[in-house]
Amino acid sequence: MELLIGDVFRNAARVVPDRTAAVFGPRNMTFGEIDRVANQVGRVVQRYGVDRGDRVAVWAATDLDVIPLFAALAKLGAAFAPMNPALSAEEAADTASAARPTLLVVDDERADAGAVAAKVGAALMPLTRLLVAARDEDDVEVADRAGPRVVEGDPHVIFFTSGSTGRPKGVVLTHRLNYLRTHPGGLFEPRGPMVCPFPLFHMAGWTIALQQWQARSPVVFVPADAPSICDAIEHHQATRVYGIPAVWRRVFEHLQSPEGATRDLSSVRSADTGTSATPAALLDALRATFPAARVRVFYGSTEAGGVAALDHDDLDRKPGRCGLPSPMAQVRIDPSGELLVRGPLVFDGYFEDPVANREAFVDGWYRTGDLAELDDEGYLSIVGRARDVIRTGGETVAPAEIEAALASYPQLSDVAVVGLPAAEWGEVVCAVVVPADFAAPPTLEDLRAHCAKQLAGHKQPRRLAVLDAIPRTSPTNQVQRRLLVEMLS
Repeated sequence: MELLIGDVFRNAARVVPDRTAAVFGPRNMTFGEIDRVANQVGRVVQRYGVDRGDRVAVWAATDLDVIPLFAALAKLGAAFAPMNPALSAEEAADTASAARPTLLVVDDERADAGAVAAKVGAALMPLTRLLVAARDEDDVEVADRAGPRVVEGDPHVIFFTSGSTGRPKGVVLTHRLNYLRTHPGGLFEPRGPMVCPFPLFHMAGWTIALQQWQARSPVVFVPADAPSICDAIEHHQATRVYGIPAVWRRVFEHLQSPEGATRDLSSVRSADTGTSATPAALLDALRATFPAARVRVFYGSTEAGGVAALDHDDLDRKPGRCGLPSPMAQVRIDPSGELLVRGPLVFDGYFEDPVANREAFVDGWYRTGDLAELDDEGYLSIVGRARDVIRTGGETVAPAEIEAALASYPQLSDVAVVGLPAAEWGEVVCAVVVPADFAAPPTLEDLRAHCAKQLAGHKQPRRLAVLDAIPRTSPTNQVQRRLLVEMLS
């Protein structure tokens, strides 16, 4: 049996055609509707020269109309390559070029789309025009008229990442890999609605959606703001929610407001988090907010998939850990402390980027770039990024360790740590903070005294920068350390 993403839509449409598959705002789409429109959309994109092995870049905000295109390309054997709608035209052109698309599909908000398409040598198709043209097409299974048969090793989706280099790279995920990453195993009963605050240019958004669709259950897409998330839980009686720590903090703040105090979130049975440091206080708040739910912490990446998970029952016993490695992931830590992963969920490589691929793999193991530790029971913890380490006075310091210590300082709204050049030490530890009260910001001495209870002297901050906001990536909320260093150096 070939593991094909197109079959997820075909099979669901055959078995539960009238069941809701996706919701966004007032709109919803059933499995039958997605499959039917996908077949029609497939006819249109084929006329634009798209066939098996080609790439289609999609530059659009989250919209249900993107889903039939996603399904159509899976059936054709062409790769779906979504881009962040917040990119400038120049950034979008650089990003799309990393996938060499045949076609660029855009929503109505991308005013510079023509220039981007011309720069990358792709045909341009507005999403609205694509759907209008599709209405005149027959609902005939697109694969029946396609060229060579799609196989599970074909690229299915390309997600873009710049990593530490700033240069866009295309992470290629095959049909087989994405099918395995999102399959529910033998538990094929409906899961109930899941609220997804991730956008549809991000791997997590599509992973959550495919997990739900493989179980023939609905996904409710929402903006990553607390009122929208809580509205969706209440209105759809959602049973599952995944949010990064920053999103959960917004929810907790909302629930303490007059508007949020009367919310009924009792339908939630699974409340998950991950992608960045998860303090014990946040996990306690999750359990208090959703007393009937299992709370879990996940660790993974676009390249490696789900690597580890900390189960509900281990939260108190293993604070600060990100759990046990997945049964489908082998892990080891190299002499430098970097976590290496291999297994059937790890991607095969970046699209047409042999230099990046040589750097990403060593003897078949994917180099995550994360510094990690394994305890004597095999539980994994992430202590920092290999490229983020600060080398000060001959010692190596992980920013994440210092950030964790500073996170418990009561008068901070946000904190990050970077290394700044220094003649005597090579680098010095700089704490970058957003104070809760700008009229009374903490002093460097305050922070050093606080850290002295937990950290050795060489790990304590020697410089302090106070900012209105710390630059972070969207939607995963990762600190943009290179930008901070440029700002402060």
